[in-house]
Amino acid sequence: MATIDLRTEIKEFLRSRRARIAPERAGLPAYGGNRRVKGLRREEVALLAGVSVDYYVRMERGSLTGASDGVLDALASALQLDEAERDHLFHLARQSRAPSGPRRRRPAVTVRPALQQVLDAITDAPAWICNGRYDVLAMNQLARALYSPVLADTRRPANTARFVYLDPEAAKTFFVDYDRIACDVAAKLRMEAGRNPHDKELIALVGEFSTRSELFRQRWASQDVRLHRSGRKRVHHPVAGQLDLDVESMEMPAEPGLLLNVYTAPAGTATADGLALLASWAASQERLATEIQALS
Repeated sequence: MATIDLRTEIKEFLRSRRARIAPERAGLPAYGGNRRVKGLRREEVALLAGVSVDYYVRMERGSLTGASDGVLDALASALQLDEAERDHLFHLARQSRAPSGPRRRRPAVTVRPALQQVLDAITDAPAWICNGRYDVLAMNQLARALYSPVLADTRRPANTARFVYLDPEAAKTFFVDYDRIACDVAAKLRMEAGRNPHDKELIALVGEFSTRSELFRQRWASQDVRLHRSGRKRVHHPVAGQLDLDVESMEMPAEPGLLLNVYTAPAGTATADGLALLASWAASQERLATEIQALS
C-alpha cells in the first residue's frame, strides 16, 4: 500500500454504513421483500439526509470537498453513525478540503524527558505512552513488566498492533479477549488513517499487516472505526497470571497525537495482588526489555 486514497476511503466507508441499515430501522417502508441492494438505497439516504440524490451520489463516489458541517451532520444522522463514525466522517471531509500534501505534523516517535518522569512517578500502575500507530514510545517499569511478551520482539519502536496481528499465537495467549482486541486495533488504526492519511509509517504498517495477516485484511475491510477510550483489558501474564485491568486512555493536549494509557485495579482484588506480584518480579530482574532498545 503506497498511499491511503481519500476518495476510496470515503466511498467504501459510506457504502458500508449504508448497507447495514434496513429500511425499517430507518423508519422507511420496505416496499416488498425483493430489494436489489443490501441496506438502504442511495435515494433513501438522500431523503433522510435532506439532500438531492445527485448530491449524495457525488459524496458516495468520494467527494466531500464541498460538504458543509450541516450536511455532514445530516448525513451522519441518516446513516445512524455512532460518535467514532461521525468523527471519522468529519476527518475524511477535512482532509478532502485541505491542500495537497501532508495535512498534519508527523506523529511523534519520541517523548519529552518530563513525560518519562511522569510515567516513572506512577509506581503502582502500568503506564505507557503511544501514538495512533500503536508505537510504544515510553513506559514505566511496571508497564515494561506487564508488556514483556510484546517487548520480546526486537523491532523498535515496539508496536502492540504488530504483536496482535503478526505474532497471533503469543497474542492469543497474552490477551484473554484476543478477538475483541484484534477488532479494536484495526478499527483504531482505521480512525488514525482518517485523521492522518499521509503518514508514511502508518501506510507502511497497514501495508505490512495487509500482506501478512488474513485476519487484519478482514477486519480492515469492515471499515469499522473506534475511539481510544476507557474500558477493561484482560491479560494473562506468564508471571502474574490473569489480570483484569481497568484502562484509562487519555489524549495529551500538549502532545497532539499521543495517548497516555494507565492500567489499574481496585484495592483488595486478585488483580491488585497480581500487580503487586508483578512489581516485585520486575524489581528482581537485572534488566527488562524496554520500548527503546531490545535486549540482545
